[in-house]
Amino acid sequence: MAKIIAGIGTSHVPSLGAALDHGKTQTDYWKPLFDGLEPARRWIAETNPDVCIIIFNDHASAFSQALISTFAIGVAPEFQPADEGYGPRQVPVVKGDGELAWHIAESLILDEFDMTIVNEMPVDHGLTVPLSVMYDQPAEWPCRVIPVCVNVIQYPQPTANRCYNLGKAIRRAVESYPEDLRVAIVGTGGLSHQLQGERAGLINSEFDTTFLEKLVTEPETIKSMSHTEYLREAGSEGIEMIMWFTMRGALDDQVNEIYRFYHVPASNTAYGLLVLENE
Repeated sequence: MAKIIAGIGTSHVPSLGAALDHGKTQTDYWKPLFDGLEPARRWIAETNPDVCIIIFNDHASAFSQALISTFAIGVAPEFQPADEGYGPRQVPVVKGDGELAWHIAESLILDEFDMTIVNEMPVDHGLTVPLSVMYDQPAEWPCRVIPVCVNVIQYPQPTANRCYNLGKAIRRAVESYPEDLRVAIVGTGGLSHQLQGERAGLINSEFDTTFLEKLVTEPETIKSMSHTEYLREAGSEGIEMIMWFTMRGALDDQVNEIYRFYHVPASNTAYGLLVLENE
């Protein structure tokens, strides 16, 4: 059967993709951050999952105010990089796994999660930057990808607890799939940041580091945190952190922490990275 072997949590700061795409990773500003990615890149090269399920949010590339889905799953054979206003990133086309994706969609819906099934979806930096974080600049992405999009843009967003339970349901779905596959699940977004208003540029490192620690060791104690607390402590875009709970919910209660990295600043955002393995 298929098996979830590991979880990765990473911020999806768009300027990381720009730094990579324009050859700036070794500049004084970016080098400390990209040096911090190397242990995770070595780990994923050695682990070499067949499929990555990436939990991300769209930034008005595939969805808009005309259509707001709480949870959506991409089932297409491939996903083109989105044009976010300055042309698509020059990265490989994202190859899907339609059979596994449809199996997960069916399992989740019968497990009483109302998934939107998407047959065509451009994927923006919310998904392509995490792939670049893990795999750098390959000619082709080394894994197939199943995108799971979460609404963290338009209120009301799902709760962290709902995302955590979604992760558990995804694990049940994967483990009921008969093909022998090694699957990693990636939670993206955050950490603390705010892009507008009087608190633009907010970074709350104490909140971020506490969140990372508790997500690893005792996620049950923070999965009921309210939207208001995220907004107050982590900024208006810090609500993206709820997507990390989907990754964590898909793993064992007790996990092996392989790597943790935290860096400030990444543009006007705190950057965080976790690599966790099931025991």
